[in-house]
Amino acid sequence: MYPPPHHQSNDIQKMIAVIKQFPLGMLVSAKDGQPFITHIPIIYNEASGKLVAHIDRQNPQVETLTNGAEVTVIFRGPDTYISPSIYSTEQLPTWNYIYVHITGNITLIHEAEAVKQTMIDMTRFLEGDKPKFKLKKDDPRMNRLLPYIQAFTIEITNWEGKFKLSQDKNPTDYELAKAELIKNSKPSDKVFIEGIYKN
Repeated sequence: MYPPPHHQSNDIQKMIAVIKQFPLGMLVSAKDGQPFITHIPIIYNEASGKLVAHIDRQNPQVETLTNGAEVTVIFRGPDTYISPSIYSTEQLPTWNYIYVHITGNITLIHEAEAVKQTMIDMTRFLEGDKPKFKLKKDDPRMNRLLPYIQAFTIEITNWEGKFKLSQDKNPTDYELAKAELIKNSKPSDKVFIEGIYKN
């Protein structure tokens, strides 16, 4: 497994936090040796422990998304270049990052009401705590959209947290690298980043 063990996290709650904060996932699958990659919002369902998403039926990747097919999803958190100038000791340049790789198996959702519910759930999550829009099940636009999207869940079989945060540096440099990541990220991600750093 790469990166090295000190850059790996097995903390599933922290990985779920990454998925929730950065839900635009990179869906990766393959067919006959050809890789397919699509960037789509993917949410984590707390009750089922599965990922839930939708994809355009015209997307050629749909052919790879059969029941039971194995896929990988990559969630990208904050990242930044770390200049040696920020450290208290002599170091070389590097790049720090927070990523989560999920492997799992596809289950397609075909029943119209279930598909609509996944759309409602996703919209509710993406709108956040102060929603400006609420998707309702009787919205006629959803019925028109149903033939053009494929909803699915992913049953998670493997979690990989790839958190390269200068863990191999001394405590002072570790904190300096953390401050650099926070400085170069969105202000709204500060609390999230501090949570990832907590033991």
